[in-house]
Amino acid sequence: MSQAELTAVPVPHAPRRALWTLGILRSELATALRRWRTVALLGVLAAVPVLIGIAVRIETGDGSRGGPGGGGGGPAFLSQVTNNGLFLVFAALSATLPVFLPMAVGVVAGDSVAGEASGGTLRYLLVAPAGRTRLLLAKYASVLVFCLVATVVVAASALAAGALLFPVGEVTTISGTRIGFGEGLLRAGLIAVVVAASLIGFAALGLFVSTLTNSGIAAMAATVGVLITVQILDAMPQLHGIHPYLFPHYWLSFTDLLRDPVYWDEIARNLGLQALYAAVFGSAAWARFTTRDISV
Repeated sequence: MSQAELTAVPVPHAPRRALWTLGILRSELATALRRWRTVALLGVLAAVPVLIGIAVRIETGDGSRGGPGGGGGGPAFLSQVTNNGLFLVFAALSATLPVFLPMAVGVVAGDSVAGEASGGTLRYLLVAPAGRTRLLLAKYASVLVFCLVATVVVAASALAAGALLFPVGEVTTISGTRIGFGEGLLRAGLIAVVVAASLIGFAALGLFVSTLTNSGIAAMAATVGVLITVQILDAMPQLHGIHPYLFPHYWLSFTDLLRDPVYWDEIARNLGLQALYAAVFGSAAWARFTTRDISV
């Protein structure tokens, strides 16, 4: 056979592998989003903005000025909710990002591989021609989709509750300028995307923890434990030297999207730090998973 004929021979397995990869990704997404635990987590996340809105409404009586946030307590933007229901989106994301959102992501990420191992289904998944690398990528992609879905659920619930309980209209930025309601909605959508992207590093860390054990519960507990420990470290002023290297340190930088003009420096630091964590712990998860002896 000539060289030209050799180069003309197609590779029959490449399209098939691509189809297997897409099939595994669809299966992972469907499985992750249909689990009762995932539905329950999304339900809790959706309830948080509603509870915040109802609490503010009750505290202010008719929803007028002078709510409980007027004294500076509570989540950021809470004092502006009574004047503009759109601020409930920003207040809800500020309240859920430090704890509720990452804990939900930690549960899903921690269970991604360890849950399959404890259930005895991991070895059957590895029979597929996609291989371990593609399976791990599909699981990480499904966790990232959950990050976005969870953030959108919080934002959508807050927007609905804010529109029902309070007036909506022009938005006063942190800089003191006013922007239209439409632009405010666009910024709220961008903030939701940035908040979801802020969780990609922690999601990779949870995936790595999930490859270390065959117990889904242990992996979820360890991932959430790491989150709590790092949050405590980030709150200690004596350790300010390491704060810029902790994954939650810049989480609330999304508030700079409400400046006019937008202040991008902290947001860029946050996204860069998340990318670094994703690269480091994603590589560690791949190294562990591809060399792991799957006996169950």
